[in-house]
Amino acid sequence: MPLNLFSLEGKVALVTGASRGLGRGMALALAGAGADIVLVSLTLPKLQKVAAEVNKLGRRALPIAAEVTQVAEIEAMVERAVEHFGHIDVLVTSAGINIRQPAVELTESNWDQVIDVDLRAVFFTCQAVGKVMIKQGGGKIINIVSLTTAFGIPHIQAYCAAKGGVGQLTKSLAVEWAPYHINVNAIGPGFFMTDLSRGLHKDPEKSRRIKQRIPLGRFGEPEDLAGAVIFFASAASDYITGHILWVDGGVLAA
Repeated sequence: MPLNLFSLEGKVALVTGASRGLGRGMALALAGAGADIVLVSLTLPKLQKVAAEVNKLGRRALPIAAEVTQVAEIEAMVERAVEHFGHIDVLVTSAGINIRQPAVELTESNWDQVIDVDLRAVFFTCQAVGKVMIKQGGGKIINIVSLTTAFGIPHIQAYCAAKGGVGQLTKSLAVEWAPYHINVNAIGPGFFMTDLSRGLHKDPEKSRRIKQRIPLGRFGEPEDLAGAVIFFASAASDYITGHILWVDGGVLAA
């Protein structure tokens, strides 16, 4: 397979949740493959640091502070990205939160907070960018799901529900937008070393038990998603849509 199938030269990628963790890692991977990057999160100072990293890779970066649970802010960030770069070829919806509580203690506000960020915001971001992609004749959308899309984990009910929803949303949009040459896929990270899962790793016994479930014997790092995100963003995946690619060290296989 020619390596230029994986080139993102001339492409523009918008990444939400890009200030840290998996979002930052995927943004830098896309930049390394040749894309200019629109970086989105709540905190501009952190985004500016990532923008500097993108610039060091020889690519342009546009940092935008936005609250992705607000549709007006989503629409404004997309409009600004198009005004700046002229087009959006790739969307990665990586913004996410988690709240750990027993089901009988989970409050209405905490449920709403997780669903708003992890599911509702994903749809409305896809919707806003999808409109741009339909007009320009195509694009690539990459959602981020979770092992909880495939099985349940206690004490994170809202997160499980949201990620299950994102998995189905990915399939629905893939079917609906296929006629417009928009590929909609998802990446399913396994147990990764990120701020979102830091609480698990602080408990040595819990961390040990989780690692025992991973056939490859280690937690994932943000860099482990580089190949998957470049694949889905590039021409190499043009005939793949509605698919979840698990990057989990073999957890689901076991």
